[in-house]
Amino acid sequence: MDFTPTEEQAAARDLAARIFGDLSTYERLTAAGTGSDAELWKALCEAGLVAAVADTGLLGLVLLLEEQGRTTAQVPFATSCVYGLLAVEAHGSPEQRERLLPGIGDGTVVVGGALSGPGPGPEARAVASVRTADLSEGRLTGTFPVVPWLRDATHVLVADDRRRLWLVRTTEAACEPVELTAPWSAGRLTLDGTPGERLGGDSAYEDVLATARTAFAGLQAGVCAGSLARAVEHTNAREQFGRPLAAKQGVQLRAADAHMDTEAIRVTAYEAAWRRDEGLAYATEALTAAWWASEAGQRVVHAGQHLHGGTGADLEHPVHRHFLWGRQLDAYLGYGGEVLQELGELIVNGEAET
Repeated sequence: MDFTPTEEQAAARDLAARIFGDLSTYERLTAAGTGSDAELWKALCEAGLVAAVADTGLLGLVLLLEEQGRTTAQVPFATSCVYGLLAVEAHGSPEQRERLLPGIGDGTVVVGGALSGPGPGPEARAVASVRTADLSEGRLTGTFPVVPWLRDATHVLVADDRRRLWLVRTTEAACEPVELTAPWSAGRLTLDGTPGERLGGDSAYEDVLATARTAFAGLQAGVCAGSLARAVEHTNAREQFGRPLAAKQGVQLRAADAHMDTEAIRVTAYEAAWRRDEGLAYATEALTAAWWASEAGQRVVHAGQHLHGGTGADLEHPVHRHFLWGRQLDAYLGYGGEVLQELGELIVNGEAET
C-alpha cells in the first residue's frame, strides 16, 4: 500500500485548502446558519475540484474532504461527489454519464443520498417500495426522515427495500427542512409514486455504501484535526500560574490520545480509498474506517472541547462547530456499535476480505 498522494491529488488538496481557508471563515459560517455557502460552492466548482474527483479517485476525495472538515465548510461537497459523481461514474450507463457528470462537476447538479436498510446511520433509513415498470423506470413510495444536504440537492440517490439504486429529482418529491445536530442543510424526503431512474446493477448499492463510509470517515478525520488544532492553539496561549496549559502533563496526554485517534481515522480511510482506487475489495476496510470515525471521532471532538476549559462550553466558540459536526458524523456513520456488529458478522460468516 502506498498512500502518498499523486502530484494531481496533492495539487487538488492544496488548492482546496486555500479556498476553504480563505472563504470558510467563522463569520461566513455564522451567517450561513443551517444553509450552504453558495459563493464557496461556486468557487470550489469553478476551480474544478468537484470534477477532478473523477480523476483523483476516492483517495483524492478523502484528501479534499479532510480540508473541508478542518473548516467545517457549509457545502454539499461530500454528498454530491459520493452519491453523484463517483456513483454515476462507476455504475451509470454511458448515456447517464454523458448527461449527468458535466452538471455534477460544475455544481449545477447536486446529488444527495438516501440509502435504506443497513446504511450509513439510522437517520437515513427508511423503507421505500418500488413498482418497476421496466428495467429503467420505477415508481417509488416511502419516507426518508433525514437526508443531509437535501435542501441543496437537485437529485437524490435512493435505495429501495431490495437495495436497488434510483435517482429521483427533488422537484418531483416532497422535501421539508429538518434540523440536525450539525448545521447541515438537511431535509425530510417523501416519495409518493415518484418516478425514479435506475442506476447500476445489483452490486451498486454495496459499492456506493462502502464509498460513502470511506468518504465520510475522511471528512471526520478533517473535523477532528481541526478541533485538535484549535485545542493546541488554545492550550499554548492560555496560561495558568504563569505556565501555558500545554505544559501540563494531563493536557499533553489528552492531546496525544486525540492525535492518535485522528491518525487512526485518517489511515483507515486512506486504506479503504486506496483499495477502491486499485480495484480491490474494500467493504471490510470501509467498515473499519467507519468504526474508527464513529468511536474515535466522538472522543476527539469531546477532547477538543474539554481542552478549551470553560471556553469550550461557549456555543458561539468556533470549536463548538467541530463538536457538533463530529457528533453528527458519529450518528451518520451508523454509531460504533452498529458498525462493529456488521463487521463482526462479516468475519464470523467468512465474508471479510483477507
